[in-house]
Parts: sequence; C-alpha cells; structure tokens
Amino acid sequence: MAKTKTAIAITDKKTAIRDPKPEVQRIEVLASRILDGDILLPKFQRAFVWDRTQILELLDSIMNNYPIGSVLLWLTTQRLRSEKNIAGLAIKDRALEYPVNYLLDGQQRLSSICGALFWDSQDKNSQWNVAYDLRKQQFFHANTLDDLPLHQVRINKLPDAAAFFKHVAGLDTLTSDDKLLLKERAEELFKRFKDYSIATVTLSDMPIGSVAPIFERINSTGTRLTMVDLMRAATWSEEFDLVDSIDEDILGALKDKGFGSIDRKSVLRNFSAASGRSFTADGIDDLRNCNISELKNAAQTTLDAYRRAVDFFATEMKVPNSNVIPYVNQVVVIAEFFRVCPNPTKSQRDEITRYFWKTSLTGYFSGWNTGQMAADKKMLEEFSEGIISALSTHEAMPTDEIWRVRQFRLNNAHAKLLALLLAEQGPRDLLTGQKVTLDQALAWENDKEYHHIFPKSFLKQRGVASQMANCVANFAMITSSSNKLISNSRPSEYFKKVRSELGADFSAVMASNLISDEAMVAAMQDDFDAFISARSVTLHAATRKLCGLD
Repeated sequence: MAKTKTAIAITDKKTAIRDPKPEVQRIEVLASRILDGDILLPKFQRAFVWDRTQILELLDSIMNNYPIGSVLLWLTTQRLRSEKNIAGLAIKDRALEYPVNYLLDGQQRLSSICGALFWDSQDKNSQWNVAYDLRKQQFFHANTLDDLPLHQVRINKLPDAAAFFKHVAGLDTLTSDDKLLLKERAEELFKRFKDYSIATVTLSDMPIGSVAPIFERINSTGTRLTMVDLMRAATWSEEFDLVDSIDEDILGALKDKGFGSIDRKSVLRNFSAASGRSFTADGIDDLRNCNISELKNAAQTTLDAYRRAVDFFATEMKVPNSNVIPYVNQVVVIAEFFRVCPNPTKSQRDEITRYFWKTSLTGYFSGWNTGQMAADKKMLEEFSEGIISALSTHEAMPTDEIWRVRQFRLNNAHAKLLALLLAEQGPRDLLTGQKVTLDQALAWENDKEYHHIFPKSFLKQRGVASQMANCVANFAMITSSSNKLISNSRPSEYFKKVRSELGADFSAVMASNLISDEAMVAAMQDDFDAFISARSVTLHAATRKLCGLD
C-alpha cells in the first residue's frame, strides 16, 4: 500500500476507528488466551528469536515484580493467516465468525511465558525446560526430564495449583534447617506468577492497511527486526507473504542445488531490482508501493534469475553451494545479470566468470555501499545491452602478499577463494596422489578437509607465530587420514617419503595443489618463509590468470 494511502487510513477523520482500549490482565490469562486461539500471531510476525538468557531474564523480572512492558492486540473478525503454534504448543482453532485478537507487539515475551508455563515436551534440552531454584532464588534451564531436587521446581507446575503445592508439601520431608524458608519462597513464586499483570492495549475496527504500518513502526525499536521482517509487514496481505515467498518459493527451489541457505536480505535485494527498483535500502523500502500482482511477478522473476545464476555457478564455476562463495553479494550481482540478460553470449559468460574471480581477489564486496550498488546495477544493464564489453570494479589489485596475511578461517573470503582456486586445478591428495573429492571438500561445513602443509605444531616448536602458521598459503586440501599420518612431521621428512612413493607423478601431484618446484625446494629444506613466499606467488599468478590479467 502506498505511503500516502497509509497516512489517509490512519488519520482520515471519516474512518470509523475506535480509540485503543487499555486494560490490565494477568500473564497466565494472556498465555491461556493464546493457547485457546483467542490471541493469534499473524504471519507477518517474525519467528521467535530470544535466546535462553533472555527467557530467564524475563522470568526473573516477573519474579522481582519489575515491569516488562505492555502488549498490543488487534481485535478483528478478519481471518488472516496465523501461526499454528507458539513455543512448540498447539493453538486451538476458533469458529470463523468469532473475532480474534492478533498480536502486534509482545510476541517474544508472551512466547516465553507460554513456553515456560505450559511446556509439555519430552525434549530435555528444550529452551522451555525451565525451573526455579528456591535456595539460590534464580531461574535456570534443567537438562533432564527426571524429577528435580525438592528445592528446585519446574515453572510448568505453576498453572496447576494442585501439582505445585504437592511439590511444596514435599519440602516438609527435608531435614535441612531452611525448609520453612523454602516453602515461603515457593509460595511467593506461585503468588507472583498468579498475580503478575501487564497492560494490554486493544485496537478495534481497523483495516489491515492501517495495522501493518503500526506493526512496522512499533517494531522498529528495541530488539531490532531485520529489513526483511519490516518489509514483510509493509507488504503483507492474505494473498502475499514476503518471507514465505523468499523461503519457500525461491530458496526452497534452490535447496537441492546447494543454494538454499542464501540469506533473505540478499534475495530481497534481487527482489527489489526485479520489481524495477534498486539494491539499496531505499529501493527495498519502496516495495510497499507495489500491488500484489507486482510483488508476485517480482518473486517469479527473482526465482528465474537465481536458477540461471545457480546453474552458471555449478556448471561453469565448479561451485557446488553458496557457502563457499567468498561474498554473498557476488550472488546478488550475478543473479541480477541473469535477470537482465537471461541468454548471454559466450563472451559475456566468460566476462562474468572473470568478474567473479576479480571481485573475490580484490575483496570488492567486503563493503558494498549504496553508491557501488547503483553503479553496479547500471553497469550490468549496459553490459547486457552490449554498450560495454567489460565489467570493472575500479578496485586496485592486491599483491601476492595477500596470501601471506589472510588467515584460513571458514568465514574468510580468501580461504574460500583458495578452495575454489584449488578446485579449478583438480587437486590430488598430498600423500596418496588420489583425486580429492571436491563435493566433500567444498561443502564448507567444517575445515576437516583443509590442513597445514607445514604442521602447526612443528612451526610452534620453531617459534613461528600461530597467525603466520594459519596463513592461507600454508593450506591445502588434505584428507583427515593423510593429515594424521603427517602429524607434526617435518615437511622435509614426509615430502621425501611421498616423492619416493609417487615417483614421476610427484611433480604433477604438487602442481595440482599449486606448489611450485621453487616452493618444494624450500619445503625440503624446512624453510617456512621461503615456502610461503614461493607458494603465494604461484597462488597469485593462478588467480590473476583466471581474472584475465595474465
């Protein structure tokens, strides 16, 4: 809905909207109303995001009679898509003609209260398996389904007075001097949760067009919603749900291809571009002005572009999943290219490939600002139309030192670049000479397939700092079994043995790991500095070649 229309819906004096109705209700009553289906979570609410500490802090605030804020409800007979459960608990269905209250503000708090009070799972590690220690006077997460010591009481006993006070009566069997004090504390716990009340404000007779902007506004502070959360509320209707469109229609279709874990915000950038807008936050915000048909068309166009992009990554770049791509915005730009140019020429595909390697090496997307987004979108349009024949980032190329200063970590872009660079060579295991299984090595779920060429423990004995030992240039695709055999051996020892076993094939195996003859000479002398320097030169030259620079 357009901003101007939203403003009219809220401020037009002719619109018959009742004043908000405030009242005070006990938290147990509110929790029961949710489970009875009288209070529902509209689909444009985000998922539960609080961690265990936040849940315990909320319960502690209630126990100490601290204020926890009010709750905002929307009473209506409009039937909106809503969640079927809260905190793992089923919500009852209500008769269609019966008005319900949709929760606009307070989801995290009420979810926590519902979960703690009415938990009935058999999962001992559940975040709702919460108890109160009467001695320590603090809440904690139990890690068992067994009965707890008598001085500890589960919170889900509070709604059932009989069950709770049966537990309290058991305190009489204690022989400790504090049993009377523990009973007093137990009764105080029961009284606090039975009597604790919070303010609820109910909005009545408001159209959905007015409710979504209110939801967006009240959720723009506190625990921040993401851009996707806010735009879900701003564009939501019974016929279109932005998050469902991204998660189910787009990412769901890419899951089997290994690209289902791309973050929503990145997909939203492409969604915005597909609607005729930009990658930027302002462009995304303007999606609120789209009608349902425009939103659905943008979703389908985005999916089509992603399918082409994923096919390009898999077949031409040997990239099996999105996790190993150095920068997620590379996916955004390449998907946008395939949107504006669904049938590129061979020269255009070759240039896109070179662009991928260039942006990976330079780190262009490590800080993609608004100006770059606009410039890149325009560049893609000109490139697709044949106005320009090359893609540029205007970013200075780093020297080969980059391979010596960057650390090998799963979240490091240059570590991912190394993996893709080695994949291009068809790497073979350093000890056995067998081909490395790339699908496993590039799964990028852990680093077990990547190990130090100069063992870390060996380097530590020589006084080499761990930061230098962990540089990207000191890593190769080595199976866990081979790594165990290498252990903390000197490179000169294990490479000498490997050369003897592989014979004439030794140089080819080393070359497949981008280890040059010069680097091998250094390794045979256990000269770490010389090895890293030589291998950095080789890695850099191989990458520059893929960039089309040499």
